[in-house]
Amino acid sequence: MADDDKYPELDEQMVDRIQTMPDEDADQRARALRAGLTDYDLDEGDIDVLEGAEWDPDALTYAPALPVLAIVGRPNVGKSAMVNRILGRREAVVEDKPGVTRDRVSYKAEWGGRRFTLVDTGGWEPDAIGIDRSVAMQAEIAVDLADAVLFVVDVNVGATATDEAVVRMLRASHKPVILVANKSDDARKDLEAASLWSLGLGEPFPASALHGRNVADLLDLCMTKLPAVSTVAKQEIGGPRRVAILGRPNVGKSSLLNKAAGEERVVVNELAGTTRDPVDEQVEIAGRVWTFVDTAGIRKRVHLQQGADFYASLRTSAALEKAEVAVVVIDVTEQISTQDLRIIDLVLESGRALVLAFNKWDLLDDDRRRYLEREIEQDLDHVSWAPRVNISARTGRHLEKLVPALELALESWDTRIPTGKFNALLAELVAEHPHPLRSGKQPRILFGTQAANRPPTFVLFTTGFLDPQYRRFITRRLREIFGFEGTPITVNMRVREKRKRP
Repeated sequence: MADDDKYPELDEQMVDRIQTMPDEDADQRARALRAGLTDYDLDEGDIDVLEGAEWDPDALTYAPALPVLAIVGRPNVGKSAMVNRILGRREAVVEDKPGVTRDRVSYKAEWGGRRFTLVDTGGWEPDAIGIDRSVAMQAEIAVDLADAVLFVVDVNVGATATDEAVVRMLRASHKPVILVANKSDDARKDLEAASLWSLGLGEPFPASALHGRNVADLLDLCMTKLPAVSTVAKQEIGGPRRVAILGRPNVGKSSLLNKAAGEERVVVNELAGTTRDPVDEQVEIAGRVWTFVDTAGIRKRVHLQQGADFYASLRTSAALEKAEVAVVVIDVTEQISTQDLRIIDLVLESGRALVLAFNKWDLLDDDRRRYLEREIEQDLDHVSWAPRVNISARTGRHLEKLVPALELALESWDTRIPTGKFNALLAELVAEHPHPLRSGKQPRILFGTQAANRPPTFVLFTTGFLDPQYRRFITRRLREIFGFEGTPITVNMRVREKRKRP
C-alpha cells in the first residue's frame, strides 16, 4: 500500500536470524518480556489472552451415515415450509409463489433423540422443460438417495394429475412413502384429506406446516420408517474441510461444483440467480475429499433485495460463516466489478481462508488478458496473498490445481507461530524501524502473542496506539517470513499503562 512505502524492504539477514534462532533462546526472551508485563495494569481479558490454550487440530473422524428423509411434491404445496417446521427455524427459502426451491438441499435435523438428514426439493412436474425439467430431475435423484419419502399434497386443491404422476415415480422407487395432506389447519380439513386415499398410497396424514398442527405426530411416524443407519447415503465423514463457493451470479459456481462432483449435482442454467439455497456436496478431487457448498450469487446489497433473493443472500452469508475456506469465482471474460470486490471483502470480514478462481480461462483472448492483468494488479492488490487458480468449470481444465491452493490456504489459516519467534520478529522490526513519535512520545511494543488461529490473530501489548500503517508493516513482515498465503491476518492492540506505585 502507498502509505507503507516508507518502510524498508525485507532484510534477508534479519530473516536468517529469526529462522535460525534456537527455540530455547527465543522462548527465554519471550518469558522475560512477559514477566515485564507485571509492571502494567492488566485486566481479565489480558490474562485470558496470555494464558490461552494451545491449539489442537481437529482429528479426522468417521460417523455412521445418517438416515435420509426426502420431501417431494408438485410446486407450491408447502414443502419448504414443512422443512422449516421440522427444523424449528427458517432455513429453507419460502415465498408464496411456485418455483422458489430449485436444487435439492440437505439439512441436519433431530427428532426424539434421533438425528437424520432432511432433503428439500424443487417442485416435481412430469412434462417440465428447460430449467423446470432440471429441477424435476433433482427431485427424482433426491428420492433415489433417500431412505424414506414425505410426499406433500395441498389438501385445499386435492389430488391433481401432477400428484398422480408423482405417485407413479414414487412407486417405481420402491421407497417407504408417507402421504402428507398439508394445509390441514382444522378438523374440517382433516375430513377433506380423506379424498387423497384415491392416490393409492395409504392413509393420508393431515398436517399444517404453517401452524405446526400434527407435525410432531408426523415426525413420530417418520422415525418408524427411517432405518438407524442409512442404507443409501455415503458414509458421513467428519473431517473434510468445508469450502464455500462464492461469486456473482452466472460466473460458473454451480458448474464448478458439478464438474468437481462428476455429476449434475445442482441446477445450471444461463438464467442468472438459478441457485438460491446453499447446497452441500462431498466431492473428491485429486484423491482428497472436500465438502463443497454452492451458494446463491450475490447480486446487490441485502437491503435492496426482495423476497427469495433477500433470504438467499442471508443463506449465502450463513454458508460462509460455516465454511473454513472460500473460493471466490471470477469471470475473466468480464471486467472485475465492484460486486466481485464486495464478495472478497465479505470473505475477509468473516476471517475465512481465501482462494481466487479465475473461471472461463479457455475463453480468454490476448487483449482481454492484458486488461485482466492490469485489473488484478490494481483492484486485487489487497489480496495479493491469496492463491490464484486459472480454471474452466465447463471443461474441467486445471480443476486439480484447486487442491494445492485450498491446502495451502487452510494450512496458513491453521498456522500458529511460537510466541518466542513472534517476539523475536517484533524486536528485530522495532530495531530496524521504530514506530514514529506521536505527540512527542514513542509507543513501545511490550509483548506480542498469537491469540488464535483460524484466522491467525495476533495481540500486541503496547504503551500507546500504533498507527494503522505500522500494523500493516508488521503484517507484511509476518507474511514475508512465515508465509500465511491464503489467509487474512488480524493484528490487535491492547494499550496498557504502567501500574502506579503505592
